[in-house]
Amino acid sequence: MRALPVGDHGLLVELDSGEAVEALHAELLRRAAAGRLPATREIVPAARTVLIDGLAEPERFAAELARWDVPPATRSGARTIEVPVRYDGPDLADVAELWGVTPEEVVRIHSGTEFRVAFCGFAPGFGYLTGLPERYHVPRRATPRTRLPVGSVALAGPYTGVYPRSSPGGWQLLGTTDAVLWDASREPAALFAPGTLVRFVPQPFDQRPEAAQ
Repeated sequence: MRALPVGDHGLLVELDSGEAVEALHAELLRRAAAGRLPATREIVPAARTVLIDGLAEPERFAAELARWDVPPATRSGARTIEVPVRYDGPDLADVAELWGVTPEEVVRIHSGTEFRVAFCGFAPGFGYLTGLPERYHVPRRATPRTRLPVGSVALAGPYTGVYPRSSPGGWQLLGTTDAVLWDASREPAALFAPGTLVRFVPQPFDQRPEAAQ
């Protein structure tokens, strides 16, 4: 763990793994909920870092943080969201080949996995979801697509994601969903938040699933 100053009131904490990021983020939230954390404006996890902003005394907090015993992140008590998916993505067969299974088995494995939102970014509402075992991690496509449909459910590296809006992208597309990932008129606007658990629920291709809200 290494804490670097960011401006006058922030710390960027670098960690060795995504699991360590999830554990520290969960511990920060636990301590904040218990009133055992100094006042902050934001706590933002990323792939290998956690940004803590709004600290009155960041140097003092960094020294205290170095002494913390941070337990592994647990999933008990976390909010769970079910996302209906039509597994009709154009890369389903390619992913099946990479995994060495049938497309039907890809659907079974993906929908049978409990994902966790590790962090958010790239676009409003986009979450990086972890949970697939390492043997199911896949590379990005060699040639990115110039336009992915909104609601695309996709894989890249260790992550699963859902595109909240149409955009270019090189992730492997498994399917589509009508879930609304970002709605500025909703509170909270983002369907996914770090720590949220997510399950993908297969839907028949001729049935439009109810959008998760």
